[in-house]
Amino acid sequence: MNNTHKKPSQSVHRPFAKPTAKPTAKPKPSATPKAAVQPLSEAEMAQLQTLLDAVPAPLESLDVSMLDGYLIGVLLQPKAVPTFNWTRHVMDSDEGRAPPEGFDSRTLIALVKRRHAELNQAIVDRQWFDPWVFELEDDAEPSEVVFPWVAGFGLATSLFPDLMKGDPIDLLEPLASIFMHMDPDDLEDADDLLEEIETLEPPTNLAEAVESLVVATFLLADISRPPPRPVAQKPPARRGPPPRGRY
Repeated sequence: MNNTHKKPSQSVHRPFAKPTAKPTAKPKPSATPKAAVQPLSEAEMAQLQTLLDAVPAPLESLDVSMLDGYLIGVLLQPKAVPTFNWTRHVMDSDEGRAPPEGFDSRTLIALVKRRHAELNQAIVDRQWFDPWVFELEDDAEPSEVVFPWVAGFGLATSLFPDLMKGDPIDLLEPLASIFMHMDPDDLEDADDLLEEIETLEPPTNLAEAVESLVVATFLLADISRPPPRPVAQKPPARRGPPPRGRY
């Protein structure tokens, strides 16, 4: 699979509002309260894009939309990817080279880790999340808008291929729902995937395109990160008859 990563020329982006329909039911709340993950504000998202743009050449950083899809691809791996292994590709997408000495990446990585934690919690809880997509012209096709996100997801699956080693039959439909937004020429040696994509109806609007990404994410999570099975409760011990004797 050949992934082409191109940054959109525009820098203005927005999180897309969730539709009214949700793909999965809410799980029962845990007895142990969870620490709240603070989502990035719009100002912090803009700050993150500015920091990514400031990464010096020859490094090729992700933009925030590609980053978002990349994080989903990282989080859907059956085994957690070590932090260093995935963060180094944020500032240099293909080779993962370290930034030059003197470049302070602490704020950038801190913001990225917060988004990583937010998306991870959404996957664990199977709760809706808003994929980060760029605002394009009004006449832009839905696939054009979500392409950077999909390219980021594709980058993660090429760098960390364990997800793709799952059952091909189970993976086929959700992967097709994501990669349908890529140029078929970029999907090398993926005949089954291309055939599946041909059976799908393209989204008629951006809301449908974004919803399909979220639904596909949860379908993949059911395969690679299934929720733990509830521990079976032992039935209470049966009490025998009372001992005989005087009372």
